[in-house]
Amino acid sequence: MADLRDIGLSAALNILGAVTFLLAFAFLRLQPINDRVYFPKWYLKGARESPSHGGTFVQKFVNLDMRSYLKFLSWMPAALKMPEDELISHAGLDSAVYLRIYLVGLKIFAPITILAFAVLVPVNWTNDTLQFSKVEHNNIDKLSISNIPVGSKRFIAHLSMAYVFTFWTCYVLLREYEIVAQMRLRFLASEKRRPDQFTVLVRNVPPDPDESIGELVEHFFLVNHPDHYLTHQVVYNANKLAKLVKEKTKMQNWLDYYQLKFERNASQRPTTKTGFLGCFGTKVDAIEYYKSEIERIETEEAEEREKIVKDPKSVVPAAFVSFRSRWGAAVCAQTQQTSNPTVWLTEWAPEPRDVYWDNLSIPFVSLTVRRLIVAVAFFFLNFFYVIPIAFVQSLANLQGIEKAVPFLKPLIEIPTIKSFIQGFLPGIALKIFLILLPSILMFMSKVEGLTSISSLERRSASKYYIFIFFNVFLASIIAGSALEQLKTYIHQSANEIPRTVGTSIPMKATFFITYVMVDGWAGVAGEILRLKPLVIFHLKNFFLVKTEKDREEAMDPGSIGFDSSEPQIQLYFLLGLVYAAVTPFLLPFILIFFGFAYIVYRHQIINVYNQEYESAAAFWPSVHGRIITALIVSQLLLLGLLSTKGAGQSTPVLLVLPVVTFYFHKYCKNRYEPTFVKCPLQEAMKKDTLERARDPGFDLKGYLINAYIHPVFKGDDDDEKFSIADEPEVEQVLVATKRQSRRNTPVPSKYNGSESPSLPEIVNDQRL
Repeated sequence: MADLRDIGLSAALNILGAVTFLLAFAFLRLQPINDRVYFPKWYLKGARESPSHGGTFVQKFVNLDMRSYLKFLSWMPAALKMPEDELISHAGLDSAVYLRIYLVGLKIFAPITILAFAVLVPVNWTNDTLQFSKVEHNNIDKLSISNIPVGSKRFIAHLSMAYVFTFWTCYVLLREYEIVAQMRLRFLASEKRRPDQFTVLVRNVPPDPDESIGELVEHFFLVNHPDHYLTHQVVYNANKLAKLVKEKTKMQNWLDYYQLKFERNASQRPTTKTGFLGCFGTKVDAIEYYKSEIERIETEEAEEREKIVKDPKSVVPAAFVSFRSRWGAAVCAQTQQTSNPTVWLTEWAPEPRDVYWDNLSIPFVSLTVRRLIVAVAFFFLNFFYVIPIAFVQSLANLQGIEKAVPFLKPLIEIPTIKSFIQGFLPGIALKIFLILLPSILMFMSKVEGLTSISSLERRSASKYYIFIFFNVFLASIIAGSALEQLKTYIHQSANEIPRTVGTSIPMKATFFITYVMVDGWAGVAGEILRLKPLVIFHLKNFFLVKTEKDREEAMDPGSIGFDSSEPQIQLYFLLGLVYAAVTPFLLPFILIFFGFAYIVYRHQIINVYNQEYESAAAFWPSVHGRIITALIVSQLLLLGLLSTKGAGQSTPVLLVLPVVTFYFHKYCKNRYEPTFVKCPLQEAMKKDTLERARDPGFDLKGYLINAYIHPVFKGDDDDEKFSIADEPEVEQVLVATKRQSRRNTPVPSKYNGSESPSLPEIVNDQRL
């Protein structure tokens, strides 16, 4: 169990690491050779020119202006200087609202920290309960609720603060939900024309023996949306073609590399081996080999492209359908199309760059099975991850380490080594075990069949949060308290174990303090250094870059990574709210994280990150819901904790809080969440009317017709695009269809066993 000395050593190590990262960043970002690594967003916008274009040879690589080094912290005020409206226009609403999550943390925990230290810390400290108990403890634990004697009236202070913390958190969340909802509406109202504003994604198109998917979609929407339907684009299963395109790009990169190598040394032709990774097989001329491979792939690519276009089986029962107005798209996306709710399913189309094309070819009927399989796999992943979590907790328990490796006992007992193991090693070990988890969870989300990158990230974030809650939070508390108090458990009756657990849970705050410092202090500082992108850029720049376009492709601005970063932030909300009334000593560490991370990520969003998509803050309801979950968990844990401390009479008083919090969440959900999932028809009509008045002659069909073409069908130039709908628009009086009457159709209808009457028969019957 870490004590004050261990926490001090951990804080010193993490602060030293954070300062080292910041100083390295302050130096490296000033060097011209690194300019594209630390300011790639401005290059992508065309607003920055490489400083290596002018000056002496040395100045192309090293900044010789000594005065610039004196302002090595100037990036911090610069990051805070850009107004929020300008930030939205520069980086998008998603990025601006993401930063507000850190602001919410500051708004919630700054007053809570002051109140907790002013009220709860003196109440906890002025007792001697732990001093005369058999529970393992240290000086930090005297600041926790564990130091209050059983049945003490001092618990009134904790009850009162629980109410204050709850109401303050709910007030901040209510205000933020309202602000973000207004920001979203303003953003959508002011946003320029985008294809997804006019387009819906239609899935589970029912088969028809007489018409292709494209013909069926056109016929259905001309009949049911005659005044608003404009055009459509069927979805092709182009996954194999996409793999060929990706493979050709890879081969082209190798060809460029070897050609550049040959240009530098024309006296020797480069060679490679045809086997695995160029390390095995027959040695051949590298340039000729990769040219032949590219020719082979191009032949296969052309054949596959022709097959996709001509083979009806390549068309999946889905399509992107575009309308003449936003109003028409909103009506279609938010209504049921037929009496059968399992076919002709419509939803808002993601913006073109947000589409995850690989999953559009997944049959709709298999999605339920896929999600069941993923749910089972996720359960077992959670279950088996308890093993490394228990290992991490064993690192914080010196007795367990000494028992496992007794020959290391003399080394472990050295004060500095002991402090390092208990104060720093558990946090860094947990961080290492969580490195691969976001990639695993994103793979699971892709298997589920979601069709947009934004929905994939939100689903993956939801899984990550559940995982963190059960494995990092609950498992760490249970496993840690069990390991630390094992001796106490063995020598007491079963009736006393719950009370011992209730006493020891607050003491796990020391473990979470070490994790916050590793992940939230040094980890955030490491984020701004961008060591991995820096190394990769210079390797690519040295070996592969020949043109300015190559140099732009070598830049890796990355994105926020909502699927991994947001759940990590939610862990700090959970820890802060749970331990606010239990062990307030944790709060300053969390407060430092929110303040420091806000500055760092604001700088990254302004200068580095290039967001893949724009969802107009569609993730905010999930953020709000997870903070509410953390608040309810904190109330229930405090309720259970007080019941083990002989304060059972407080149960009715505390039970009010989860109920009030839940109904507060319901109110926010009903009041504000529709703004994030639906498009008001009034706003859509207003936008359409204004646009028609300002630009009455705009060719909307030409703008939309190729917006949702699969990327593998697009050429390098905008004019070289694949399309199946190049016909001119014609005003139609009758709906053209290839469908014959069921009486004359050779294939019987699968939806009606008997023969259906033909259209003339129905007309004659109506005249009689």
